[in-house]
Amino acid sequence: MNKWWVRGLSAWMLGGTMVSIAAGQMPPATPSSPAASSSGPVAPATTSPAAASLPTAPTTIPNGPAAIVNGQTIPEKAVYRALRQFPPEHHQLARKEILAHLIENVLIDQYLTAIKVTVDPKEVDKIIQELKDELAAAKKDYNKELEALLLTEEEFRAEVTAQMKWEKFVMQQGTDEALKKLFDSNPEVFDGTMVRARHILINPGADENKQKEAAARLRGIKQVIEQEAAKAVAALPATADALAKEQARAAKIEELFAAYAKQYSECPSKKDGGDLNFFPRAGAMVEPFAQVAFSLKPYEMSDVVATEVGYHLILVTARKPGTPKKFEEVKEDVRLLFAMRLREAVIQQMRPRAQITIYPPPGSNPSNVPAGANSPPANTPTPPAGGPTTGTPPSANATPKAPTGGR
Repeated sequence: MNKWWVRGLSAWMLGGTMVSIAAGQMPPATPSSPAASSSGPVAPATTSPAAASLPTAPTTIPNGPAAIVNGQTIPEKAVYRALRQFPPEHHQLARKEILAHLIENVLIDQYLTAIKVTVDPKEVDKIIQELKDELAAAKKDYNKELEALLLTEEEFRAEVTAQMKWEKFVMQQGTDEALKKLFDSNPEVFDGTMVRARHILINPGADENKQKEAAARLRGIKQVIEQEAAKAVAALPATADALAKEQARAAKIEELFAAYAKQYSECPSKKDGGDLNFFPRAGAMVEPFAQVAFSLKPYEMSDVVATEVGYHLILVTARKPGTPKKFEEVKEDVRLLFAMRLREAVIQQMRPRAQITIYPPPGSNPSNVPAGANSPPANTPTPPAGGPTTGTPPSANATPKAPTGGR
């Protein structure tokens, strides 16, 4: 069994990072690529093992449930473990992201339980002992580390077991044939191809009328830019060649797009005219955004693109081709992407049928009544459609939003 996540776990406890087990997620590696811009619709990422110091255990630990997923409780304490790494002004947004991830983890574990994926308790013992040995070598006490992380031995063991179940499932489904198919159908993910883009983001929220208004505004902006670019080309001398016409068109498009981004965009990149710099096909932007951006030619605008952060109008301004790779050179990167997409596919199958109750944050509702919740069933869900009882997983070749890796 591949133990890349176990190495990450050791680094996490030794270095003090709060994101991994505390949020129920192992530190992933992503396909090698240059750093992407921090602005724009970025995919969620984990903190590197040395990125944060170990938090001090709070004097008051939150009690009660944060959510109930098909009868299984996610305690508020589990949310707080990860929330402590964020400054108070970011708690509202961070809590939503953390809780969403924990809910997804529960859905995945319920799926694996339903299709009877198990691990030998002796293997779990072995992994935990390896971690204890590494902590001892670093002169750290295992029990004190768990206490500081608000984890009991039972909770930690459950997390390790869940991770091992997930990895076993990935290894079962990620055959060489499946990985090769993913590699062949996504060359740009692995060869280092990059695009540079600008975007205009409008976040209309959940209001349907505002969503229609946002989409109409973005389409109107695109129409005006195209009309003005055509005028710029028409104003050239009759002797202008094709290159001069294309240069004039591109210049006018970028000029106006940047101006509109500064005026209307709700992304921090608006100060740069919506410029996101160069980014790779996977791991930097949410999947719908990246998928569309990589389908565009330089100085071609998209239609309206909907993502989890809002509505976008995208303009690609440059493209850097990558270097072709052989499958064996990037096989582990392919496996990681396979796991990412497999995770999303499982969630997409489980979520529509899930009974999820989300409770308000501590202190926000004294009556502690679930907000907009359905009553969850007490039984384990039946396996979702698609044949999991026969061992057939959801497709990992789909293109859901760029996931975080790990479980």
